[in-house]
Amino acid sequence: MYLYNSATHKKEEFKTHTPNHVEMYTCGPTVYHFAHIGNLRSYIMEDVLEKYLRYVGYDVNRVMNITDVGHLTSDADEGEDKMLKGARREHKTVMEIAKFYTDAFFADCKKLNIKRPDVVQPATGLIDDYIKIITKLLDTGYAYIAGGNVYFDTSKLERYYIFNDHNEEDLAVGVREGVEEDTNKRNKNDFVLWFTKSKFEDQALKWDSPWGVGYPGWHIECSAMSNRYLGKTIDIHCGGSDLAFPHHENEIAQSEAANGCKFVNYWLHNGFINIDNKKMSKSLGNFFTVREAAAAYGYDCIRMFMLMSHYRSPLNYSGEILMQAKAALERLRTAKSNLEFFIANGRDGDLSEADAAFAAGLDQYREKFDAVMDDDFNTADAISVIFEMVREINTAVSPAADPSKALAQACLERLLELCDVLGIPFGSDSSEDPEAKAIEEKIAARQAARKAKNWAEADRIRDELKAQGVEVTDMPGGAKWKRV
Repeated sequence: MYLYNSATHKKEEFKTHTPNHVEMYTCGPTVYHFAHIGNLRSYIMEDVLEKYLRYVGYDVNRVMNITDVGHLTSDADEGEDKMLKGARREHKTVMEIAKFYTDAFFADCKKLNIKRPDVVQPATGLIDDYIKIITKLLDTGYAYIAGGNVYFDTSKLERYYIFNDHNEEDLAVGVREGVEEDTNKRNKNDFVLWFTKSKFEDQALKWDSPWGVGYPGWHIECSAMSNRYLGKTIDIHCGGSDLAFPHHENEIAQSEAANGCKFVNYWLHNGFINIDNKKMSKSLGNFFTVREAAAAYGYDCIRMFMLMSHYRSPLNYSGEILMQAKAALERLRTAKSNLEFFIANGRDGDLSEADAAFAAGLDQYREKFDAVMDDDFNTADAISVIFEMVREINTAVSPAADPSKALAQACLERLLELCDVLGIPFGSDSSEDPEAKAIEEKIAARQAARKAKNWAEADRIRDELKAQGVEVTDMPGGAKWKRV
């Protein structure tokens, strides 16, 4: 397996520091608002990666933080505390906001078929860990106190910029109107480890520390959590491209300075979702929450939309592309439904010699699937392989072929095996339709009318179902239906 490492800008063979075990850290949400679909691209990408690693035999331990305190829009105290902003907006406490939007985030994840990480840790739960790391950085000369805050001294590093080269203009705080430079810093790229002084004196959550009552900087939480739950060196760290600088740069700086060893072996960053060629973000106001998008297209469609592009490629959000994703998902659901029909209504008996040969031939698609997923888990090509397999299955398991139940079962098992790795959802099929029982009863009545050669009644029922958005297809041995 080869993964594209953002730190080296090339694909590298994946090797874990512990055989058959993966330590994986994923940057979680700042829980002050509903997640937008740009946020969720990261979590879907990370979910697919975890599912694939487990599929090929790795034991995976994945940790995610929940930022519920002290996330400023800048490293200095000129930024705006997002949690406090949310609390003011809704006239609630910070912790009430944090709980509400944490629950909302995981509710969205569940509907998107995203597995909950093994460890989910709110930032407010590890204050002692932050203090220990900061104390060590002060004792070893990597940090200093100025203006009441504790800063990391990036001049002590042999190399600070890991993912890209930057210049002074990148670090100038004047890039945003009304922002003043933090004069406490020794160097422009130094960052805050602990705040006791900021413009947000009414910051709701504060703790005692050796440097005064205050709260942690944003970057320190991820270093502390990965260190506590995964160890000093971890295999994979994921996140959106917007986090590479400065957040992930700063994680590397403080973690490696504190522990004296490499922090992460493989850095994986997903591309942005764009609207009108601009990154989707709350700050730009050009975003759709997952719930808004799902109301129009469905959660399943959103996941399929994400899977149909390589995770590192920019992805343009549009109704047309989402409808393409919906159509692709429907093709897979139709294939699954057809196989289930023949499992119930096909010929009895074991696999014939020809059927057995066909089923064995499906192994080539698993091999192709594994090959493209091993190449930086390319979900777009993996879906293409699945559709290639489906076309062949649709020919072999069709009314004209008179297939056996055993062949239909073998094909379904292979289809579900590959779709499950990608987390492709099949939840909206007829088995979960709230009107399924009533529809099945009407179809049974129509079948009885056809058997009695009461064609007028059979046509009437069919037209009634069509008016409800239900398409009925007559098959040998019965009829199948789907929503249209």
